[in-house]
Amino acid sequence: MADPEFDVVVIGSGPGGYVAAIRAAQHGLKVACIEKRDRLGGTCLNVGCIPSKALLHGSEYYAEAQSGALAKFGVKLGSVELDLPALLGEKDKAVKELTDGIAYLFKKNKVEWVAGEASFVDAKSVKVGDRLLTAKNFIIATGSEVALLPGMVPDGEVIVTSTEALDLDKVPEHLVVIGGGYIGLEMGSVWRRLGARVTVIEYAERIVPAMDVEVATAFAKVLKKQGFEIRTATKVTGVVRDGAGAAVTIEPAAGGASETIAADIVLLSVGRRPNTDGLNIEATGLTLDRGRIIVAKDFSTPVPGIWAIGDVVPGPMLAHKAEDEGLACADNIAGLTGYVNHDVIPAVVYTHPEVATVGKTEEELKAAGTAYKVGKFPFAGNSRAKTNRDTEGFVKVLADAATDRVLGVHIIGAMAGTMIAEAAIAMEFGASSEDIALTCHAHPTHPEALKEAAMAVTGKPIHI
Repeated sequence: MADPEFDVVVIGSGPGGYVAAIRAAQHGLKVACIEKRDRLGGTCLNVGCIPSKALLHGSEYYAEAQSGALAKFGVKLGSVELDLPALLGEKDKAVKELTDGIAYLFKKNKVEWVAGEASFVDAKSVKVGDRLLTAKNFIIATGSEVALLPGMVPDGEVIVTSTEALDLDKVPEHLVVIGGGYIGLEMGSVWRRLGARVTVIEYAERIVPAMDVEVATAFAKVLKKQGFEIRTATKVTGVVRDGAGAAVTIEPAAGGASETIAADIVLLSVGRRPNTDGLNIEATGLTLDRGRIIVAKDFSTPVPGIWAIGDVVPGPMLAHKAEDEGLACADNIAGLTGYVNHDVIPAVVYTHPEVATVGKTEEELKAAGTAYKVGKFPFAGNSRAKTNRDTEGFVKVLADAATDRVLGVHIIGAMAGTMIAEAAIAMEFGASSEDIALTCHAHPTHPEALKEAAMAVTGKPIHI
């Protein structure tokens, strides 16, 4: 039998796939990466993290200027107009720059980009169009796709997913978001800032149900102050086109009278599901577990030479988790020791204020019977937040009651997404709350609030 054409073939070029391909090539392996889109980068770069952040950034500028919030800093503006095509164009420009950047990195690292849809022939070969690729190793990194509720089918115009919500041609008068998770709240923030009335329908008792309850409750209060209408413990029983808009029928999750809400746009945002459609994965001998591929800690599957990372394997569907798994998987294929600490995976909601979390929540610690201490510090006591006139939120540190080791950090505040990295590093190195409290932080900065929250674990914060 002829030698395989490649050492590694990666299927999917999202944050997990393209990083795995580059790292494998850096190890001297012959690598190809198959991508069915006409651009590299997967969901994250093309229709996910990157374009949504571009819109969040631009819409925040518009909201600040339009609301007159800058006047107190001496910035007085006249009439402020929204140029939506320009905002969408800048978003598209950012996406193109970043996806083109991956193509450049592939060329630099001699990774072959194979355009097309992969379908396994067996565990050692895949077909892409008329081409057969053979490899010693395959990494399945095909990510996830939008999950839909039964009977709710997007039409791409009025009933949309997060993909179409990135490209609405006008600001809807009333946007109904079905699902109070990260994606729905971020896209709801974009269109609310641009002038839409936004209603969020969430089946659970609260938005972002897996988040620390105290933080999620504070988050909901902030969003309501911003004008969001949030309907929790509410079930959507139907979504239908109604002329130029749509009718959304809801009822209490516990049962009760139904009502119908009229919407210009309905965003279906109830979650995502692993994307393994079309892979003919059964040809490899692999079986799926509720749609996911089960892997060992080194990301190998039960079939030798088949590996999997990212959203198709268990764990949170986050780009940075997939990226770290891609690095570790490529290292393992190269004979090194790649490892990902899944207990320290941060997560961020990029609203304003941002919400960021890493490690255990209070509810998880209680459920596990772990004795813990809590330290909290409000941004109202942080000098930088006060000078910026943006004091919403707080930092919460959870530490083991016996050892003081930091078990979780949860932040709601303007810089939460940036601040959570310090908490993740501390946890990765097994830091105690005292370690953070004794670490010198630059003044005046938002991260001083994390230091003060760590000091509060022992009841000795300074500025409250």
